[in-house]
Amino acid sequence: MPGPGTFFFGDEERQEVMEVMQSGYLCRYGSDDDPNFKQKVYTLEREFARFTGAQYCVAVNSGTSALMAALVALGIRPGDEVLVPGYTFIASMSAVLAVGGVPVLTEIDESLTMDAVDAENKISPRTRFILPVHMLGNPCDMTRIMALAKKYNLHVVEDCCQALGGGYQGRKLGTIGALGAFSLNIYKVINAGDGGMLITNDQTLYQRAFAFHDQGHLPLRKGVEIGNRTLIGLNMRMNELTGAYALGQLRKLERILNTLRAKKALFKQAIQAGGLEGITFRRIHDPEECATLLTVQFETEELAAQAARALNSKVVFNSGWHVYHNMEQLLEYRTADGRQPYHKNMLPRTDSILKRSINLSVGVIDPGLGADFGITPLSTEAEIHQKAEEFVRIVKPICG
Repeated sequence: MPGPGTFFFGDEERQEVMEVMQSGYLCRYGSDDDPNFKQKVYTLEREFARFTGAQYCVAVNSGTSALMAALVALGIRPGDEVLVPGYTFIASMSAVLAVGGVPVLTEIDESLTMDAVDAENKISPRTRFILPVHMLGNPCDMTRIMALAKKYNLHVVEDCCQALGGGYQGRKLGTIGALGAFSLNIYKVINAGDGGMLITNDQTLYQRAFAFHDQGHLPLRKGVEIGNRTLIGLNMRMNELTGAYALGQLRKLERILNTLRAKKALFKQAIQAGGLEGITFRRIHDPEECATLLTVQFETEELAAQAARALNSKVVFNSGWHVYHNMEQLLEYRTADGRQPYHKNMLPRTDSILKRSINLSVGVIDPGLGADFGITPLSTEAEIHQKAEEFVRIVKPICG
């Protein structure tokens, strides 16, 4: 099932895409003198930067590409270690490996985001980056993470792929670290099928990120200018059709977030009113979270497993590629000297927390995240109360 943005698809996206179809320009580059060239990707970059409060933005073809471009912009070198939480999508690790870095997995805490204490314990002389993931739309504890970065002189790249529009202490996610990477995949807050965005307030980082995503070119080139390339890059450009669809979605983002936050609050309150004992909800670091999911945490792994079965769902630990323990392609990875640095059970606290947690859908309905039970962005108030009552009725005999 898709993420929240799909539920809000309408005439705005159709109009944006049709303008591109009628223009004849599918590439992000075209003639500025031709009124038929609509510059959707360029417009998306400007509006995205304005929404987040960033000075610069690069539209790319995926969130993975955004992470790679961010790391390259900051000058990642072969063997540089990057702290990454053990609960995130595989792209957080694969992007690091793709540009020569070494992911070092950290524990999470009850917020399901990076545990800053364990992150500090994992710092070595080879550590150069922290990649905090605002997992399931919940901001990380950026105060402690940025303090770590300052103490050890580390770069911070925010993985905001699941947290577009979220905030932390008055700032939009993605503007706290050196760069912020976002995804427009179909499961995300807004989507265009695929696509990604990268933001920064540093002009040099912007130029380097842009160059990496466009074969080394400087930003906003008008042709293939010989002599102005700054580094060896790749082709990660977003096309005009993707940019057009994303633009229509971006202009609905505030409405989407307000809807999700209101419905999640009602869902949570209705469950709390059921008088269940032995459950808590995951720690939220800032009320300006994205509210895409409601995570319930049980006192023991056994109770969580029983509840998951009764709900015809699963505990988060068993929810697929977002858990390091289930990433067979990562666990089978070997270094040049034959070592296997990643293995099951290497993060016991993360394992325990995820075995005690169940995700309830609010905006993201995705069995891959364990969100098989819950509500949707279109659920009415009556339907939300009905679903909460169903949850309480099923779980109460298990946990009291």
